[in-house]
Amino acid sequence: MTGLFLHCRAGFEGECAAEIQERAAELGIHGYCKAKNDAAYVVFDTANDDDARRLHHDLPFASLIFTRQWFVITALCKDLPVDDRVSPLVDALQPVPGAGGALYMETPDTNTGKELSGLGRKLHRPLAAGLQQAKLLAPTAHSRWRLHVCLLSGTAAYVGFSDTRNSAPWPMGVARLKFPRGAPSRSTLKLEEALLVFLSREERDALMRPGMNAVDLGAAPGGWTWQLVHRHLHVTAVDNGALDAALLESGLVDHVRGDGFRFRPKTPAVWMVCDIVEQPIRIAELAAKWITQGWCRHAVFNLKLPMKKRYQEVRRCLDLVRQQLTAAGIAHTMACKQLYHDREEVTVYVARL
Repeated sequence: MTGLFLHCRAGFEGECAAEIQERAAELGIHGYCKAKNDAAYVVFDTANDDDARRLHHDLPFASLIFTRQWFVITALCKDLPVDDRVSPLVDALQPVPGAGGALYMETPDTNTGKELSGLGRKLHRPLAAGLQQAKLLAPTAHSRWRLHVCLLSGTAAYVGFSDTRNSAPWPMGVARLKFPRGAPSRSTLKLEEALLVFLSREERDALMRPGMNAVDLGAAPGGWTWQLVHRHLHVTAVDNGALDAALLESGLVDHVRGDGFRFRPKTPAVWMVCDIVEQPIRIAELAAKWITQGWCRHAVFNLKLPMKKRYQEVRRCLDLVRQQLTAAGIAHTMACKQLYHDREEVTVYVARL
């Protein structure tokens, strides 16, 4: 079969499918999606293998909102014999364009998938050995290709490859983060993941240097503020609610009791972050105002999505930010992703250039 396999959050298959169809059509590539509710993946069937490879090459992965990870499909393996799954999987990976530098054993991000993860770990070593013998895997060599095996059951799997330069660096696109000791809420993981996804290590080092200033709108109890303080930034945390006591004792936090929508900084900040629960269009307007007014140079904010027309609402919010910054003559870059630690929301990063 020909096409692309796309990992996404369970329940967002429709948004993932609508987005890939729209983006593929912009490149003149047509196909159709196979998607089941809560399956946590979408298959985009293309007319031929060349279209699948071209789409994977020409469409920037970073521009996809609802796709966590993707790969070009070389085969759907069915009825894998339980006494020898390795041989048919090696055969199915023969069409890869070059030896892979890594093998990712994956499952959909569902409860069923979690139950299959143990099988994936058991298969990894013998499958890697079989692929090396077939000269399809060279883990010690630098390669632009990565091999994927996504188990759907104990006897079925999609297999294929991705370009390491245009895909997520983690299996299933999931950055496995540990909840940091001392952080006041699990929302801290959303900002940590956002910084990993949107910024390179070099960019994080340059743009989040100790002593820089930041504003956290809707900060309480301080999960996002904790990430900034952990990097030794000075933070103005704006919220009528109480902040974690340890954060206040750090000496790096100024707690302003007030409304994040009404707050105005006395001096420009390098960063503004915002995880306020509010209509997404209001948050988009707020972020656009902070950038256009010069109140910050970088912004990370979450858009809480409605129950229906979620993809359309995200596009509306992003268009609003883009239009307002363009109208103000502000050169900028913007990225948006539904992160693993997001729920019914997406995370947006905007930088003034």
